[in-house]
Amino acid sequence: MARVVSPDRVLSAPVTMTADFYREEFLKHRECLARQREYYSERAITDADGAIARVLSELDHLCAKDNASQVISRLLRTFDVVTGLSAWSDPKQFH
Repeated sequence: MARVVSPDRVLSAPVTMTADFYREEFLKHRECLARQREYYSERAITDADGAIARVLSELDHLCAKDNASQVISRLLRTFDVVTGLSAWSDPKQFH
């Protein structure tokens, strides 16, 4: 039995994979923020977590844009200023 794949499904696959990758990155920032809760005010935590939640809710839409990688990279760098996640990375995991 042959399977038919609609063109819409084929085109959305890269967007979905990209969104999944970025979703994991934003969730890492959320986890890192939670680990640092004692160092920030409750309002700062609430505001940052709310911003991450908004990005996560719009991620599929953002990934479908032509300039998605630039926009999302800028957002990730902005969150990194707050969470310092890139400084927590284990250098042994890089290839």
